Amino acid sequence: MEKIIEIKNLSKVYKNGRGITDINLDIHKGEIFGFLGPNGAGKTTAMKVMTGLIKPDSGDVKILGHSIVEEYQKAMGKVGCIIETAESYLYLTAYENLKQISRYYKNVDDERINEVLELTGLLKYKNEKPRKFSLGMKQRLGIAAAILSRPEVIILDEPLNGLDVEGMISMRNIIKSLVEKENATFFISSHLIHDVELTCTHIGVLYNGRMLNVDTMKNILNNYASLENYFVSEVERNGRI
Repeated sequence: MEKIIEIKNLSKVYKNGRGITDINLDIHKGEIFGFLGPNGAGKTTAMKVMTGLIKPDSGDVKILGHSIVEEYQKAMGKVGCIIETAESYLYLTAYENLKQISRYYKNVDDERINEVLELTGLLKYKNEKPRKFSLGMKQRLGIAAAILSRPEVIILDEPLNGLDVEGMISMRNIIKSLVEKENATFFISSHLIHDVELTCTHIGVLYNGRMLNVDTMKNILNNYASLENYFVSEVERNGRI
């Protein structure tokens, strides 16, 4: 299978000793990869390095064959992402927000804007301003912005965090739909084990800045009662508790 994301010997450690150490990981086309770990495990640090927001101490990330360190523009050319928080212009409508973003891309027209609004369930709210939106609606607008340019790779940091049950179900359906309809590959971080289990095809467990294991969801559920059981087993087996 085609490798979409290649992470090699990636490290970034802060002065307080927290961060990530020697991460190695391959993500293949069409996967929904779940980057699973508790708060403070290093998930956001890894994703900031992956998207060029901070520089690694060592190692590299290649996206679609291009190094994030040496070929940043090419590496990020077909990537959509939300890191930490989905931001928007509160004084613009949902449509106007996406219209503003569309100016950065050559092939995004009004038809595409309406398409992503419909896909994310926001079409009927297109003329409303996000200051009136619920957290779930703001997250969906962030997703709409991230997928506007038809990216091949979509990187989402805690996209389910803070959503109610309906919002989580909606977000899962959006992610799965984009894989089916637009052949996207997802890299998703979360500490919400149950929702990762229902969303992702592959799982990587990050704990104290280190990768403990990577496996398919199918293999995990063939050998464990749930993803939570697998996670606890991996943490205990690696002597972290």
